[in-house]
Amino acid sequence: MSSFTELGVPTRLTDVLTRLAIETPTPIQRATLPDALAGRDVLGRGRTGSGKTLAFLLPVVTRLSGGPRARARAPRALILAPTRELAAQIDTALRPLAAAAGLTSCTVFGGVAQNPQVAAIRRGTDIVVACPGRLEDLLKQGHCSLAQVEITVLDEADHMADLGFLPAVRRLIGQTPTGGQRMLFSATLDKAIDTLVRQYLSRPAVHEADSAQSPVGTMAHHLLHVERDGRLPVLVDLSAAPGRTVVFTRTKHGAKALARRLNRAGVPTVELHGNLSQGARTRNLDDFRTGRASALVATDIAARGIHVDDVALVIHADPPADHKAYLHRSGRTARAGNSGTVITLATTEQLGEVTQLARAAGIRPTTTRVASADHPILARLAPGVRSLTSPAIEPETSITPGQRTPAGGHRGAEPTPRTGTRRGRRPAGGRNHRPGRAAAPRPLAATARGSAPDHEAAAPAAARTRSQPTHSAATFSARRAR
Repeated sequence: MSSFTELGVPTRLTDVLTRLAIETPTPIQRATLPDALAGRDVLGRGRTGSGKTLAFLLPVVTRLSGGPRARARAPRALILAPTRELAAQIDTALRPLAAAAGLTSCTVFGGVAQNPQVAAIRRGTDIVVACPGRLEDLLKQGHCSLAQVEITVLDEADHMADLGFLPAVRRLIGQTPTGGQRMLFSATLDKAIDTLVRQYLSRPAVHEADSAQSPVGTMAHHLLHVERDGRLPVLVDLSAAPGRTVVFTRTKHGAKALARRLNRAGVPTVELHGNLSQGARTRNLDDFRTGRASALVATDIAARGIHVDDVALVIHADPPADHKAYLHRSGRTARAGNSGTVITLATTEQLGEVTQLARAAGIRPTTTRVASADHPILARLAPGVRSLTSPAIEPETSITPGQRTPAGGHRGAEPTPRTGTRRGRRPAGGRNHRPGRAAAPRPLAATARGSAPDHEAAAPAAARTRSQPTHSAATFSARRAR
């Protein structure tokens, strides 16, 4: 197995990777780095979490090292990304590599003031990591020129196409020098991507590191057949299990409402969707990454490119639009060789759609019918799904109150309250604890306003009594509002 040094990466960059505990190249890196480092145009396809970011950052930094300093308003490299979060994440990965090579970088995207971005470009920035919309604005205002760009990278090209950014991408790439190196990375290759390749890449080296449809081998897939009024207690119990959890909804309103419900149920939760300001999106992701929040409720804005270590569980609260969205959402877990669990909730009306989606994605999920929204059942169900070893979940069977477990336990019995500290959460008595003020969470049903979305249906009485959460939902929500 080749090392980064054997692939041609300079020693000062491999030293940075070693300090970051990155020592073994991934398949997409082994495939693309020799050609990219040699200056060839590259078309690389690898599924989410495959290591595409380093596959283009290492050649970018290597090529610019030792060259002339960037002139004012004229960056030497351009990296285009579809979302603000991905652009910020790329720049975070880039900074230690750029510092080792004496290079500078900045991000350019909307949702924040443009003046700091303009000032950085005016000072002379070697590498610009940008979203198409804001970069076009700066170009039209005369704050930036792409005439000196030596290397251009388009990341998550298929997502660019899905979001309708390809016309802007064409205009931007068209302003870069024809003889410059260009690299395009994507999770899938389709007709829209083929058009970009034919128009802008010159005899590219094409590398596909894995099957476009194959799910991560260490990812366990489950389908829970639930009734509409049983969705919320299922989501509460699954999200409350140890470890980080990402929950996907189809709408921004659904993400906001579900995050509020989980917080009120005692699960420290943040939201991520297009209705949030960039500052709020950044703070929420930081809370999730650092463990101040153990659950993230998001729309598909978080399905591509966002990386958070040790996400144990991905929940599709609303089934995704298609099999590609399923694979991208699910790819938030089981990254970098780790294992993970993916659970899709589906009502009777949605079963056919989800079954077809799973078939198209090339997966065979374990299907379990949850025949009751009784809270004690779900309290036992969640750890069983997470560990995949508990007898509390039985494939292709119905789970009903009063049923005896194989071990002789009674599924309708009240579960033993959870004790100890959940991984990634502050224990009771932590920073937000006030002696004598640790009130029980508010009843879920009392928070409903008008008609609730499917996953917000009022919880049954059994779901309204929970053991004391390890993190005060009220103080967490108050802190998030500041």
